[in-house]
Amino acid sequence: MNFLRRRLSDSSFVANLPNGYMTDLQRPDSSTSSPASPAMERRHPQPLAASFSSPGSSLFSSFSSAMKQTSQAPSGLMEPPGPSVPIVQRPRILLVIDDAHTDWTKYFQGKKVNGEIEIRVEQAEFSELNLAAYVTGGCMVDMQVMRNGTKVVRSFKPDFILVRQHAYSMALGEDYRSLVIGLQYGGLPAVNSLYSVYNFCSKPWVFSQLIKIFHSLGPEKFPLVEQTFFPNHKPMGICPFSYARSSDGRN
Repeated sequence: MNFLRRRLSDSSFVANLPNGYMTDLQRPDSSTSSPASPAMERRHPQPLAASFSSPGSSLFSSFSSAMKQTSQAPSGLMEPPGPSVPIVQRPRILLVIDDAHTDWTKYFQGKKVNGEIEIRVEQAEFSELNLAAYVTGGCMVDMQVMRNGTKVVRSFKPDFILVRQHAYSMALGEDYRSLVIGLQYGGLPAVNSLYSVYNFCSKPWVFSQLIKIFHSLGPEKFPLVEQTFFPNHKPMGICPFSYARSSDGRN
């Protein structure tokens, strides 16, 4: 034991030891303090994670701490949100029912609903249309038109409609009142009322409305050409002129 003390106290012996080897012996209190026993070291182990933390874990903990502080910061100190991206509205579809002599696309070119929403024009005649109307689904229109010798077939859901063509004619196959009913059934808004479009399918019905105005305002303010209505082609049992004379009390 004395031999070891003498060897360890020899400066030349200690100088030849590797770097960091037995550095505790070179401290001023190394001769008086006794090293800890292995049992004490096992009883009080030092946490390695606390003393030797990796740079990645340290950076992650700092980032987590910063995130917590940001989430807990007062709302007045938070940065304002960036500018919102404008929502692009889909174009509104205008169905124009008219012949090809008038190009309605040029009249609505560049026009916008409320100055924001574009208008897309679809033009066709009654004979080129078919549709299906639903209680809650609106109206779906099928269109088959000829454009420059090419047949164009499209299906779309119009947003509103403009009718510029008669829906009824005495000619064979030109009764499109069912299409007007379908448009009304689907609740499609119209520039000119679909109710009036359907009423104008019958000229006597329209003339009966004029007769109401005639009786209200008088012949001087609202003159009408006198007409006689017959519901069918069957011969009349009473002559209209004799009925008019009998109503006046004359023979």
